[in-house]
Amino acid sequence: MTDQPAPADTHNVALLIEYDGTGFAGWQRQDGVLTVQQVLEDAAAKLTGQPASSVVAGRTDAGVHAAGQVAMLALPTRFSPERIREALNFHMKPYPVVVLAAAPGPPDWNPRFSAIRRCYEYRILNRRARPALEAGRTWHVPHRLDTDAMAEGAQHLLGRHDFTSFRAAACQAKSPMRTLDRLDVRREGEMIVVSTEARSFLHHQVRNMVGSLVQVGTGRWGPARMGKALAALDRSAAGPTAPAAGLTLLSVHYGAGAPFAI
Repeated sequence: MTDQPAPADTHNVALLIEYDGTGFAGWQRQDGVLTVQQVLEDAAAKLTGQPASSVVAGRTDAGVHAAGQVAMLALPTRFSPERIREALNFHMKPYPVVVLAAAPGPPDWNPRFSAIRRCYEYRILNRRARPALEAGRTWHVPHRLDTDAMAEGAQHLLGRHDFTSFRAAACQAKSPMRTLDRLDVRREGEMIVVSTEARSFLHHQVRNMVGSLVQVGTGRWGPARMGKALAALDRSAAGPTAPAAGLTLLSVHYGAGAPFAI
């Protein structure tokens, strides 16, 4: 789908979506594999009888989940947002993809380029026993992690920096410069939760930051090494990429006039 206005007999509809990324090859449609975009667009095609294409706030990777993904479809005006939500949810069964809300897309609004903040959460199950109920939704680290040291290390990444050290080799962003507004680490019993916010992130940036923070949590790194890794501008200076399963796109925020109050 292009960023052009919807044709006269259609209207842009914004969708608030949640999905379990397990079993999907990410958001973006690809030949020969199942993706969230394919499930959504195939459901829309069943509703309208015509091919459909979508614009999305963020293309999540294989295995990454979403609690508040935002997408947009151009659909016939005869369908109300309520009917669109119910019909898409019906046609997306049995896949773990659900439209939570649908609303008219404002003029000149784009779910990707209009976003002012994206919020992610990474969950680490920190106990000896492997997960059962949380399987596929966390990174299991059996050795005790020092969350205070991780929280201290996280502070070295806040602000506007060149995040080359935490960028995937395949990242297609034109610039490695990003402003990291939040990177918090907290323990909730056996679960360690890493919360992060920025206007936008580089490919694998969140997972690479988490992988590095776990190096601090194990004691292999001191907290200050996070800053040294950042300054190195070299991917090999940072830690490993954390598994996709622990990552969830929590929400995407917009300014005044947004279709959803988030």
